Amino acid sequence: MLTSPSPSPSPAAVPRLVVAAPASGSGKTTVATGLMAALAGRGLAVSPHKVGPDYIDPGYHALATGRTGRNLDAFLCGPELIAPLFLHGARGCDIAVVEGVMGLYDGAAGQGELASTAQVAKLLRAPVVLVVDASSQSRSVAALVHGFVTWDPLVRIGGVILNKVGSDRHEELLRQALESVGVPVLGVLRRAPQVDTPSRHLGLVPVAERQSAAVEAVAAMGAQVERGCDLAALEALARSAGPLPGDPSPWDPGAPAPGSGGGRAPVVAVAGGAAFTFSYAEHAELLAAAGAEVVALDPLTDEKLPEGTAGLVVGGGFPEVYAAELSANEPLREAVAALALSGAPVAAECAGLLYLCRELDGKPMCGVLDATARMTDRLTLGYRDAVAVSDSALAPAGTRMRGHEFHRTAVEPGAGEEAAWGLRTPVRRMEGFVRRGVHASYLHTHWASEPGVARRFVERCRTS
Repeated sequence: MLTSPSPSPSPAAVPRLVVAAPASGSGKTTVATGLMAALAGRGLAVSPHKVGPDYIDPGYHALATGRTGRNLDAFLCGPELIAPLFLHGARGCDIAVVEGVMGLYDGAAGQGELASTAQVAKLLRAPVVLVVDASSQSRSVAALVHGFVTWDPLVRIGGVILNKVGSDRHEELLRQALESVGVPVLGVLRRAPQVDTPSRHLGLVPVAERQSAAVEAVAAMGAQVERGCDLAALEALARSAGPLPGDPSPWDPGAPAPGSGGGRAPVVAVAGGAAFTFSYAEHAELLAAAGAEVVALDPLTDEKLPEGTAGLVVGGGFPEVYAAELSANEPLREAVAALALSGAPVAAECAGLLYLCRELDGKPMCGVLDATARMTDRLTLGYRDAVAVSDSALAPAGTRMRGHEFHRTAVEPGAGEEAAWGLRTPVRRMEGFVRRGVHASYLHTHWASEPGVARRFVERCRTS
């Protein structure tokens, strides 16, 4: 029976829940994406969110809901922006589903609950659904759930979804064990490899690289949740969310800065396509609010920059997977090099940094930077406190931001570039490159935390 959606609630009152787990690999993405798809299939407008810096899961969320997947990261943006960013994404929606990150109480290393799923749930005053991988346990599930329920009394775990259950008998034993905990079982999912999604060195394969297969996978996740979960009970749990504390207003990218409206809007090309899938939706919104005309660019297929391009943003992704194709697109590589040589603003993060190098794994890239890049076996991962050490198109020297590194590549620089950031890690180090209008770095940042970045970039596009 289809749910008849009522008029969309105000964003501050939108029903909401958080899908969390005791640990990574428990099935959060399958359950959260499947729940989004199942609720959307019932005619609800579902607002999808992801805790943490992950770029890939929101792509699957967008397929499930037909809405932009958005991130909620208390380290990158600060706890004070979590509710406003949530409300911005939830405008006009009937219900919101927030997928957690790692284990429920895992956050920024050594900084307590900061950036954890638990912290975000508390900031949103949202009930939590705990997804438990029950494949290798029976009665012990009660001890595990009891521990998570009692660890932080301010985190309200409203129910459990048992994942990877092997049989009817296995389910019976699990339900009996959980009766003593007093947490309702809201769903039971059997082992179903057909809904698995392929992974590689940085996580799931992005939607843009497997569009038709991803559509099938999301449909399978939705069908599995529809069969195995009590959707009515999950909706009721979401509706039980209390009012957001402090009566926050939705985040707003703002209007164009004073004096920025004169003349034609500068064209800012933003790289996308299968090779560059890592970007936060708020970046394009901030660029547009700063007065730019934002135009998509696919470096795999487009042989020239958009007409009138005055600035270029190249985010993260997997250029190492597409190095041969990117290298073969020589006309665009030459156009990017010419744009950078002209002094136009170019902002590149991680994959964008690799694309601007002379070569990647021996294949020619744009040659904007006198540096070479290569794949390695070493994973560089973690949150970073950063300070701009050079004036650039993004920020004046001394600007403090927070970012995230996540890559398995290394860059060997030549000479001539200034560093972009000073990073506070166990050993303070310089990172990234600034040359003319180019700012290139491994550091992923969220511009909502510092809207001046977008305004400065667009102003440089007007004047360069």
